[in-house]
Amino acid sequence: MAKREPLYKWRIKQKGIFNFAEMYNSSKDWLRDEGYKVIEQTYTEEIIGDSKKLEIRWEATRKISDYYKFVIVINWLVLNLKNVFVQKHGEVVKMNSGEPEITIKAIIIKDYEHRWEMSFFQKFLRGIYDKYIVKSRFDEYKLKLASECEEFNKYLKSFLSSSGTS
Repeated sequence: MAKREPLYKWRIKQKGIFNFAEMYNSSKDWLRDEGYKVIEQTYTEEIIGDSKKLEIRWEATRKISDYYKFVIVINWLVLNLKNVFVQKHGEVVKMNSGEPEITIKAIIIKDYEHRWEMSFFQKFLRGIYDKYIVKSRFDEYKLKLASECEEFNKYLKSFLSSSGTS
């Protein structure tokens, strides 16, 4: 079985005015621009009174080598999502108000093609390979994935903070 190595976790929680559709689509575009394949595993929408509750789960994957794969899991929870009209740059625009909470998890998968699992001996060799031969490469990949996730986190935060009215 491929070995999943959970590395880091970020969480963004904010209450305010933002454009959900734009944030959703541009986030997916950002990940694709970085070379990730984005799969939406869950999208549920529940109407509660005059607002909505959204729960979304994405899994973004990118092959790094024949042995390593990056995975970024993004969980969206948006509470009290409502349409609002606001004055922005001298125009009235339709936006949303609500309470988005976004969790970003970074994972590296080792041996995602299951090449080192044919026998007990191969699993033993994989352990040696991981521990001694490619340890420094794995450490480099951890830093690279953390950096990409941190950039995505900053992107989302800046998107939420710049969505305000003026």
